[in-house]
Amino acid sequence: MIRPLLASAPRRGAIVSSCLSSPARISTSANASNLASTFARVAAGFQYPIATPRPFSGAISKANAESSSDTDTKVEDHSSASPSPIRRKTKSERDTILESLPVTFADISRANVAIRQGIKRTPCIKSYFLSELLGANIFLKCEFQQFTGSFKERGARNAILALLRELGEERMRQTGVIAASAGNHALALAYHGKDLGVPVTVVMPTVAPLAKVDKCRKFGAKIIIHGAHIGEAKEFAEKLIASEGLEYVNGYDDPPIVAGAGTMGIEIIEDVPCVDAVVVPVGGAGLIAGVSCAIKTLKPDVAVYGVEPEFAASYIAALDAGTPVPATITPTLADGLAVPTVGPHAFEVARHYVDECVTCTEKEVSLAILRLIENEKMVVEGGGATGLAALLPGAQLDRPELKGKNIVVPLCGGNIDTTVLGRVLERGLAADDRMKNFVATVSDRPGGIARLTTLLGDLGASIKDMYHERAFLHSNIDQVHVKVVVELQGKEHAQKIEQALVENGYDPVWDDSSHKTMI
Repeated sequence: MIRPLLASAPRRGAIVSSCLSSPARISTSANASNLASTFARVAAGFQYPIATPRPFSGAISKANAESSSDTDTKVEDHSSASPSPIRRKTKSERDTILESLPVTFADISRANVAIRQGIKRTPCIKSYFLSELLGANIFLKCEFQQFTGSFKERGARNAILALLRELGEERMRQTGVIAASAGNHALALAYHGKDLGVPVTVVMPTVAPLAKVDKCRKFGAKIIIHGAHIGEAKEFAEKLIASEGLEYVNGYDDPPIVAGAGTMGIEIIEDVPCVDAVVVPVGGAGLIAGVSCAIKTLKPDVAVYGVEPEFAASYIAALDAGTPVPATITPTLADGLAVPTVGPHAFEVARHYVDECVTCTEKEVSLAILRLIENEKMVVEGGGATGLAALLPGAQLDRPELKGKNIVVPLCGGNIDTTVLGRVLERGLAADDRMKNFVATVSDRPGGIARLTTLLGDLGASIKDMYHERAFLHSNIDQVHVKVVVELQGKEHAQKIEQALVENGYDPVWDDSSHKTMI
């Protein structure tokens, strides 16, 4: 049976009740005949007569909005006349602009039908613990459960299928596609290229994780290691397009990629029909462009927020400039979102639908990963956790207007190296005041350090590491500096430890970054 694209619309109260009654994925159904009609119109290139999204920051200019209201056609009153077919309004200027964007809802609908047999429909589950922590109903869209570990499969499969239709199977299976990627896009393209019988070449920079390089090879992709970063890898890949006749697939800006990513938005509306807000990670803007288009088309009153790492805020830079511009990129835990310049097609779509874009800190990203592992037993990479990071207490989306709302957070990737995961977890513990380090001065006579460790043990602190320094201490010759890393139970416990150390004459000097969070 064909899965419904658009669900029937039960009463609002009934929807909310069903959403909050169970943490499991919520499904809806639609009339089969209406469904068949819907897909027939989509296949014919039909543009849905939709309610337009409400005004928001970064949308169409005020002048366009005013001219749009001037051009709307009034509907005549036929209440006293005999029943007649419904007459649609003349398209406003805003409708025309939305339908002329590089990606429309019709593109996303066609992609939804095309790729459904080749990707996993991931669950959208309610998190009890995170809902309690954040004061809202938090639903997690588990895209990290895709076979290659990220949402990128949606766009990759749709892009290959589009090329097969456009250029023909014979040509595509002789030449193939090429992409520059250090991670999730490379994996997704390699896997679905093998599944569809299309050769895949991936140019990866020297910094690409070896685990991902090996996985791409196992999927049968031709791997070329070139360039110190993704920019140099892309330049080299573009040279191969002409010389070898390959088709380049941009991982976040090609319209089929954006349309494929947008299918997640359809699933969100189907699974959580009572959704009030969606918080989407932003890198090259392909995901948020597709998801916001689908969400705002099906349910215009839903708020769509984007989240970027503060060290890679290229979408916000594009909004400020009015066009994609290079942004300063600093290494970040959310490395999958570190795109210097957002895609022009993706930006053109996203700026018409996205309500707001905010940033999150490295501390918030590490805390989000820690919360997901401890509370949900989910391992998510830094970029995939930024949506949750922005909702944590004290973050930019920790706002009164979102309390009690139904919020969907896509966890869009889970490909994190185990070595990086270990470091991220330690950072998360430090940010959560559950790991602290300080320097104290103790006696260098027998029993000096023992008295300090006994005090810490009596207070319930677990010593993780200790190092004592004699040579670089310019004070009493019978004293020594001891640097101690302790595992604690949280902020209140940390304050108790500090007070006890001061009262016992140790006068501890805490690490500046951690001490600021404690006091």
